[in-house]
Amino acid sequence: QEQLVESGGGLVQPGGSLRLSCVWSRDIFKKFDMGWYRQPPGKERDFLAAISWSGETTFIRSSVKGRFNISRDNAENTVYLQMHNLTTEDTAIYYCNSYPSDRDYWGRGTQVTVSS
Repeated sequence: QEQLVESGGGLVQPGGSLRLSCVWSRDIFKKFDMGWYRQPPGKERDFLAAISWSGETTFIRSSVKGRFNISRDNAENTVYLQMHNLTTEDTAIYYCNSYPSDRDYWGRGTQVTVSS
């Protein structure tokens, strides 16, 4: 099964920025609406943002709106999550998946740690 592979996480100071990438090797990637999700320590995984298959429509959860942005490059089978002004509450494992999510598509995620 072709996996979703997230990357770009790391340790960042409060107020910093990161851009996460997610590559999906499936040839039909460009036909899927895609989403980003995150799981903070000790909490359940939550939805963050979604983008339509064409990239024309995006939705950002209100709690991160204004700081996070989702985009995609269908030629590269890649979806991105740009994050600005990070806080310690953004510390989590970040995942991408189709939108709505499909349990068969979860990858390993990428760890984002916001700490001074």
